[in-house]
Amino acid sequence: MDTAGIGDYRERVIATVDGLALYARDYAPVTPATGAPVICLHGLTRNSKDFEIIAPRIAACGRRVIAPDMRGRGKSANDPDPAHYVPAVYAQDVAALMDKLEIPQAVFIGTSMGGIITMLMAALAPQRVAAAVLNDIGTRLDPAGLNRIASYVGRTRPVSTWEEAADAVCALAGDIYPRRRDDRAFWLAFARRTFRARDDGKIETDYDPHIALAFADTGGAPPPDMTPLFNALASKPVLLVRGALSDLLTPPIVAEMRALRPDLVTVDVADVGHAPMLDEPEAWEAVLDFLARAD
Repeated sequence: MDTAGIGDYRERVIATVDGLALYARDYAPVTPATGAPVICLHGLTRNSKDFEIIAPRIAACGRRVIAPDMRGRGKSANDPDPAHYVPAVYAQDVAALMDKLEIPQAVFIGTSMGGIITMLMAALAPQRVAAAVLNDIGTRLDPAGLNRIASYVGRTRPVSTWEEAADAVCALAGDIYPRRRDDRAFWLAFARRTFRARDDGKIETDYDPHIALAFADTGGAPPPDMTPLFNALASKPVLLVRGALSDLLTPPIVAEMRALRPDLVTVDVADVGHAPMLDEPEAWEAVLDFLARAD
């Protein structure tokens, strides 16, 4: 089903293969369509609101934009089996969403986990990926970044006010956006994107805390080598965006990717860690130029 227009997007809800309700924002192109739709995929603990700034901008360029909440996040249903909180299942959900919305092929913008889903889509259904923007994700995951993420996923306590929520996200992400540390409006907006109000008035993180179970269940094994997934994009245009302070996508990993893909387009976003919001001037200009050249 879908609702009437809300703001500049429609709300879509589809059923996944296993029957969960998957929510997505659907932004219509403001001008006649200029290319394939764009599908924006968020990171591990985030949701479609991460793209609330750039999605309307992309739509204004003549591209339909779809930004889903992966299962267990935002307005999508939680999964009763946390073992399903893995990229392979998310990729299956994205394919179901594309089928339901009659989108045979799209340009993908994937932040962190969303980039892994994008690479999986290219490996499993290459005809569905026209081009890809990988936002702060590569062929390997640096353990330092993984350990930092594991330290907070599913562990944030509910708070009583939006001011407290802003304090909480600033405490977690202040080092990621150091230039914004004293920008109260930035952190309040960040809180609104990443927290939700409960029926009892408490404010909690906007995801199922059980996503941490699958994330942490690695048995001490090293992070997987995603080179085969990256190589699935070999015939596709790819833009790699990196936060210059990122602890997950490090310069050596980028160098390895460039060796595999000499034509890889890259951009570093100054004074930002993992991961850029993509509305930073250098990131947005790179995305805009990339989309202008993509089908």
